[in-house]
Amino acid sequence: MTTFTAPTARPVARRRSHLLSDTSVLTGRSMRHITRSLDTIITVTITPIALMLLFTYVFGGALATGTDTYVTYLLPGILLITIASGIAYTALRLYTDLQSGVFQRFHSMPISRSAILWAHVLTSLVSNGLSLVIVVAVALVMGFRSPAGPLAWLGVVGILALFTLALTWVAVIAGLAAKSPDGAGAFAYPLIFLPFISSAFVPTDTMPGPVRWFAEHQPVTSIVDTIRRLLAAEAVGGEIWIALAWCVGLLVVAYGFATLVYRRRLA
Repeated sequence: MTTFTAPTARPVARRRSHLLSDTSVLTGRSMRHITRSLDTIITVTITPIALMLLFTYVFGGALATGTDTYVTYLLPGILLITIASGIAYTALRLYTDLQSGVFQRFHSMPISRSAILWAHVLTSLVSNGLSLVIVVAVALVMGFRSPAGPLAWLGVVGILALFTLALTWVAVIAGLAAKSPDGAGAFAYPLIFLPFISSAFVPTDTMPGPVRWFAEHQPVTSIVDTIRRLLAAEAVGGEIWIALAWCVGLLVVAYGFATLVYRRRLA
């Protein structure tokens, strides 16, 4: 008489451990590429810092935003532009690995397939985090000040990390589907432009009707307004839930499409 042995959780735990260890190793590989080319991070921060300087010292005096220093009003939008600039390089790195055959070589080894993508995603989070720190440091030199406490700053970091994660999975789709290096990074241009039609630079109530409607109902405005209120130590109200809904919704959709494209591309 044979006995039936119920499957245990050990194989699942082993697979998870395998995924974590593989992701850790591959993330280290990607991070070494970043540390060997720090000019990438510098390049990512040049455009946001240039915009911050331009709008603060050239246009800031003519813009009525209700704040003592325009850079304080401007910074949340600049941070989102920094993230949008940084993920273009994530798509480019992924495209380069795909075209060089790195993915195929990894797939011939006993490595978790999803670990390859997650390594690029985690590298994007770290590299974009470094870029954001540089931009905030420059803003402090320019006069940015915040009365926000540790919890408010933690909220800002959390929203920026979630936004970066969501856009990074969009970058994964672009990197996997691109036919050329230029195409891999070109998707980021509309994302960089989107903050200009939002409350990032001026209040939306100064805009004409159709533009104002679009600005008030697109994701950047709710995210910018939430970060701005957190940095000002003000009550965020229901705006934070709208911002989180946009970030989570984009993350779920982008992750689903990225996984689908990844399976079809390397099937």
